[in-house]
Amino acid sequence: MIDGPFFALTVVGVLGTGLVAGVFCAFSAFVMRGLTALPPAQGVAAMQAVNAAAVRPAFMAVFLGSAVLCAVVAVVTFALWPRGAVELLLGSALYLFGSFGVTAAANVPRNEALGRLRPGTAEAAAYWPSYLREWTAWNHVRTVASAAAALTYVLALT
Repeated sequence: MIDGPFFALTVVGVLGTGLVAGVFCAFSAFVMRGLTALPPAQGVAAMQAVNAAAVRPAFMAVFLGSAVLCAVVAVVTFALWPRGAVELLLGSALYLFGSFGVTAAANVPRNEALGRLRPGTAEAAAYWPSYLREWTAWNHVRTVASAAAALTYVLALT
């Protein structure tokens, strides 16, 4: 069994990746559905406000902190190869690529494109349906990857 400081790192990894999974799950389960029900101008304005609010210390500390922690867990795992190493490496990869990487490569560019539009314009109304579809699909990936990372870290602890 993992013990000592590495045990604590792994437990914090479970908490961080699990919290991020919960945030992403909320968006997939009901936030995006609620925004879809709004007229495009209101949906665009609401999502722009959400995107601005997300880049605050509380969420960013958990989101970025979990990425740093997953990278540290992966490096330490390669160096020490403890019991549960495969699960630790898998959990780290799931979060770093499936959550952090997908956010950077798929969700953030769509948020930036949406942020450049003025709600109520024809251009915003035309972009809104594809934004909703594509952003939400990638969010599902982030949700599953973050939850799977938390689960594999838990399995490493057993």
